[in-house]
Amino acid sequence: MTATAAPLLSVRDARMTFPGRRRSAPVRAVDGVSFDIAPGETLGLVGESGCGKSTTGRMIVRLLEPTAGSITYDGRDISRLGRRELKPLRRELQMVFQDPHSSLNPRQTVSRIIADPLLVQGTSQAEARRRAAELMELVGLIPEHLDRYPHEFSGGQAQRIGIARSLATGPRLVVADEPVSALDVSVQAQIVNLMERLRRELGLAYLFIAHDLSVVKRVCDRVAVMYLGRIVEIGAKERVYAAPAHPYTQALLSAVPLPDPAAERARERITLAGDPPSPAAPPPGCTFHPRCPKAQEICRTEAPLLRVAAPGEAREVACHFPGTAA
Repeated sequence: MTATAAPLLSVRDARMTFPGRRRSAPVRAVDGVSFDIAPGETLGLVGESGCGKSTTGRMIVRLLEPTAGSITYDGRDISRLGRRELKPLRRELQMVFQDPHSSLNPRQTVSRIIADPLLVQGTSQAEARRRAAELMELVGLIPEHLDRYPHEFSGGQAQRIGIARSLATGPRLVVADEPVSALDVSVQAQIVNLMERLRRELGLAYLFIAHDLSVVKRVCDRVAVMYLGRIVEIGAKERVYAAPAHPYTQALLSAVPLPDPAAERARERITLAGDPPSPAAPPPGCTFHPRCPKAQEICRTEAPLLRVAAPGEAREVACHFPGTAA
């Protein structure tokens, strides 16, 4: 998990437990997650729906308060800060949401939507509108459309507006929660290219949450694989994609289509048995063992720790029997 630069963000043993309804058990949405993000780095967070990716992102920007653990931003623990203390920090921590239209207020103009974060921070109306026009141009839209409403834009254009809003206060870290999953494939590529350009030009760091591993491979420096609230593998993108060590990572990557039809037909896919267990009642030991083709007795009783996969390798894996695909 260590990066070459001092981390901008450090998450340590973060947990988020939601109370159960009526007599149902509490839901452990995030169950002891730890990782770092360096300045200017993009960390991809991947996994099946319901594994806790979005909850993790919302904890980082403090839309949710962690049940336990710490979230340290730029050397300061922000996991228990109150609303007043968080206000100046929100300039540097922003979020891009999955569904562009549902995340934009349909009753507000684009100018007001983009300017709102600045107005909250005390910027004047005139200066906020000027900044909104700059941001519209930065994300590839026409500043003259500032007085239009969200329904007048396509999905890709609406997501550009969401990105512009996230950049209004000049953040250093942006949590992008599946920012392209609701868009057409051709539009996805445009948004991914836009986010890459903005990272280079503005020096941004991203937590890029996604389930599309081909998109993650395109934009991320490192990848963290999440299963049932825990990170099971994390490391450099090239290493994780070339030789996944955790059986779950191997199964995820085997489902990614290959551009070569012959190679796609020749390869053997890894099919997992059953569905992910409920986070309200996770299995004992390794939570992946009911679906793992390599599971042995120790997997059913002892939860593996996230540890270095091999000596000298900047990758960690939580598995009793890590290795290449069987």
